[in-house]
Amino acid sequence: MRTPVRAGVFGLLGSGNLGNDGSLEAVLGYLRAEHPDTVVDALCGGPEVVTARYGIPATRLHWYRGEYRTASRVGSIVGKGLGKLVDVVRTAAWVRRHDVVIVPGMGVLEATLPLRPWGFPYSLFLLCATGRLFGTRVALVGVGAAPIRDRATRALVRRSARLAAYRSYRDTLSRDAMREMGVDTARDEVHPDLAFALPAPPASGPSGPPGLVCVGVMAFHGGNDDRARAEEIHRRYLDGTTRFVRALVEEGRPVRLLTGDACDARVVASILDAVDSALVTAAEAASLADLMKETAAADTVVATRYHNLVCALKTGTPTLALTYAAKSDALMDRMGLAAYCHPAREVDADRLLEQFRALEKRSAELRQTLAERNQDAARQLAVHFTALTAALFPAKETP
Repeated sequence: MRTPVRAGVFGLLGSGNLGNDGSLEAVLGYLRAEHPDTVVDALCGGPEVVTARYGIPATRLHWYRGEYRTASRVGSIVGKGLGKLVDVVRTAAWVRRHDVVIVPGMGVLEATLPLRPWGFPYSLFLLCATGRLFGTRVALVGVGAAPIRDRATRALVRRSARLAAYRSYRDTLSRDAMREMGVDTARDEVHPDLAFALPAPPASGPSGPPGLVCVGVMAFHGGNDDRARAEEIHRRYLDGTTRFVRALVEEGRPVRLLTGDACDARVVASILDAVDSALVTAAEAASLADLMKETAAADTVVATRYHNLVCALKTGTPTLALTYAAKSDALMDRMGLAAYCHPAREVDADRLLEQFRALEKRSAELRQTLAERNQDAARQLAVHFTALTAALFPAKETP
């Protein structure tokens, strides 16, 4: 009898980001369908959540529980420093127990949001380095990448990518970014985001209140290079988005606020407080499936977080993107909606309303376009998973 393959999944999973967890769900769906005998566990940010939600054993990614809190006291600084050393041993021991480790989607090779090199980039480097040391195949599957200016972060990301046994990307810009950072991408492939492999509600058109608009909001403070003016960027984003929501309400449109990460709740609270109307409500989504149900019921979606956009586009709902990184523009272009992007750093409520009205005028046409693009995405992801099987499970016989 063949010994079952031991596969691990790795990343900031179960930590409150629905997009990350959606990528995990897609990979688990692939493993359970194509490799049902595989023994799977996780090294992740929120092990209790991952075990409860997905039924797999999980280990905490960091030994020091305050890893992502700002270290301002001597005790926390020492704890973080010690944790980096302990995590070398913990990561190596975990990796060694596996035949394969998959990093499912996520923007693990980018710094489009604030990021320190000794945070997740360091953890990813430990994973890839110990994988190479112990002969465990590490696969970066459908990941996002972007140019990185910080030298230390760029060095860790570049080295991690080079050490991985398999790489694929969610868009061409990601592959180009890694090539520009000195990684040989000749054999790396580009496929749609893994979340497009998740099941979606039936494409039956809007089923909610007439004129319902879903507005996906984000605790947006700019990127890694915007730390000096983060609060200014956030204030401008919040003010512009609030003005837009207020304008919709004044026209009698019901608005449903969506989030994609636990930290976005503060933005929702600010908008609800500023726009005191029964027409504005907030969804309590716990997964991408929940988000898809919300977007499927809407006439139109206006969203910021990348995976809010994915959910809206996956359900075939006409969508306007408040873009904060090239990945969002690339996604909208891929799905045929390149004309409906608006910069999250410079939200102009009047201009946003103009784009919103132009989008709604083409609603029927764009729903047809999205249906066709989604069919194409499904075909491409089937090819992606076939390639993944060939790379990670070469001993498996295929019919």
